[in-house]
Amino acid sequence: MASVAAALKARGYIVTGSDQNVYPPMSTFLADQKIPVISGYDEKNLASNPDLVIIGNAISRGNPEAEAVLDKKLRYCSLPELLKEFFIRGKRSLVVTGTHGKTTTTSLLTWVFEHNGKNPSYLIGGIPNNFQQGARFTDSEFFIIEGDEYDTAFFDKRSKFVHYLPEVVIINNIEFDHADIFENLGAIQLSFKRLINLVPRSGLLLANGDDANIPPLLNVKHCPIQRFGFGADSDLRATDLHLSGDRSEFRVGNSTFCSPLIGELNVRNTLAVVAAARHCGFSDAQIQSAFDTFAGVKRRMEIRGVSGGVTVIDDFGHHPTAIRETMHALRVRFPGQRVWAIFEPRSNTTRRAVFQQELTDALNLADGVAVAQVARLELLAPDERLDPERLIESIKAAGKPAFYLPTADAIVDELGGQVRSGEVVCVFSNGGFGGIHDKLLDRFRSKS
Repeated sequence: MASVAAALKARGYIVTGSDQNVYPPMSTFLADQKIPVISGYDEKNLASNPDLVIIGNAISRGNPEAEAVLDKKLRYCSLPELLKEFFIRGKRSLVVTGTHGKTTTTSLLTWVFEHNGKNPSYLIGGIPNNFQQGARFTDSEFFIIEGDEYDTAFFDKRSKFVHYLPEVVIINNIEFDHADIFENLGAIQLSFKRLINLVPRSGLLLANGDDANIPPLLNVKHCPIQRFGFGADSDLRATDLHLSGDRSEFRVGNSTFCSPLIGELNVRNTLAVVAAARHCGFSDAQIQSAFDTFAGVKRRMEIRGVSGGVTVIDDFGHHPTAIRETMHALRVRFPGQRVWAIFEPRSNTTRRAVFQQELTDALNLADGVAVAQVARLELLAPDERLDPERLIESIKAAGKPAFYLPTADAIVDELGGQVRSGEVVCVFSNGGFGGIHDKLLDRFRSKS
């Protein structure tokens, strides 16, 4: 939403917005763009009777501004609808989807196009370091977009990605997530099936060939399909895999690729980029040249600083699989070093008990763990909530230091006395988490 607001402002529109909470990096980005954000929702925020109101998918009936829009019969739409009609129609749209890796894959794919002079339009749910902004809208024939399976708006319960007019669809993986809107895995698969039905005969469907949840969706004949992965059935198969602390190297047929992304999950992400870029006419040399200069994405295994000999990492991981894969990648990146995991149960899925055991198993890959209080605790019935204390007790039983500490400040105080120079602390959260990263760096600095 913030990135599109900036793009509309650049086109000459007057843009304002309302939000209950806004935090870095998006709050900083909006301030730099001189786009005012009103804290909290109120009917008076619409007193100017704007020409168009974009209603985000976090807004529900009962929101005072949404109710005012309906009462006044103001023109409104969802963000995906806005993108479709204002920015995507008439373009070659490449849509990157999946439960995990969307932002990283979209950022890498966009950089391949940018590095090779295509000046693509793009919309990414994060800030790629090569661009320093999450969206750009150009005259290029290409539009590259991160396709989210979450619902579109309170008035449109279809997944966002069905609005994006795809020529190419990448499906990185499919797992159960978004427990607040999807009943089960089958409901998520149905949503992806609807997206697949929109790929034109001249397009391309790229699917993770190693994911058992994807093949039931691929019995289609209306468009070409390519599978990517490590298995023998993949059309683009990674072989001769070598993972090191700062890169992943592998072969695809007669070509060798070296990716700055670490871990097996990211090798599949990179394979998807290779396949999509080849479809759009890029040579393997052009693709590798872009890989060589890719600078990563903010909040994806991002080193926030080193203080008192302790490396503090920020990661957006908020699903047990994402946490698990990041932990594996951290072991490759920081071999032999102790790694601590700090987790904030904040997403609509991890606040719930649905992944109680899976989160325990994922966090147990760390050498020490701290878990904060479940966010917005009062909105969930006790029997529906994740139980952080039980999670911590399970990890303690494995002989590891583990702490349930409700607030960011409490975690900083405790870990300040536990973490030693030469160790790594990775913070997993999809929110601001009370500024915990800077607080940790300050605390460790005071020890040096």
